[in-house]
Amino acid sequence: MIKTVEAIIDEQGNVSLLEPVQLPKPQRAFVTILSVASDMAETALLSEAALAEGWSRPEEDAAWAHLQQDQSS
Repeated sequence: MIKTVEAIIDEQGNVSLLEPVQLPKPQRAFVTILSVASDMAETALLSEAALAEGWSRPEEDAAWAHLQQDQSS
């Protein structure tokens, strides 16, 4: 079983799930610690120019052309 549940981790490392979870027996889990939302938005903005440089090339357009809708109709 794989289920994703949002949680908050406090400064002492205590995990609080944001929704109730019922399990038939104890389960192992992985915890991924995410950045604060404003940090993620800033990182995305700072990455935009570098990513655009790589994506805005004729080779990229050619590689993905088969996924574009036919614009002639």
